[in-house]
Amino acid sequence: MVVLNKIYTKTGDAGETALGNGARVAKHSLRVAAYGTVDEANSALGLARLHAGGEMDAALARIQNDLFDLGADLCRPDMERDGEAGYPVLRMVEAQVHRLEKEIDAMNARLQPLRSFILPGGSALSAHLHHCRTVSRRAERLTVELATMESVNQAAVKYLNRLSDWFFVAARIANDEGRADVLWVPGANR
Repeated sequence: MVVLNKIYTKTGDAGETALGNGARVAKHSLRVAAYGTVDEANSALGLARLHAGGEMDAALARIQNDLFDLGADLCRPDMERDGEAGYPVLRMVEAQVHRLEKEIDAMNARLQPLRSFILPGGSALSAHLHHCRTVSRRAERLTVELATMESVNQAAVKYLNRLSDWFFVAARIANDEGRADVLWVPGANR
């Protein structure tokens, strides 16, 4: 259980932070950028939830919790040493990826196929979900780059890849099941 009784510690004043395994790294390290961007996506999702209700809000709440799991996964390097931690290390699992895929398929079944690219917008919820999509794509790019240099859980990479797709389809659902999507008109303002 996490206990936060003091919010500032001053341990980061020199530009370093602690990872989940206790190692100290520069705050500008790629690993910190990756899980920091996951945190940013979670914050954007919190704004989206202000406009969601019912089943959509419940799905977004599940994703918010997953994003904390994902941050915990990414902040702990050295997957091969998880057994030495003395406690179960939290890692993303394939079941979380599969859940997103099932939800994408269920939402997509309610939509007409796209015949044009769409612009982010329409309803407030849709606009926020598109913002979540772009932030999660950035988190994915950073995580994929990190994986070229250090060990990264592949379920985490897959989750981020599916997540941006999930947000795209959910944004269409939030636009009256795609009927209120804002379509791109190529060259409209030439």
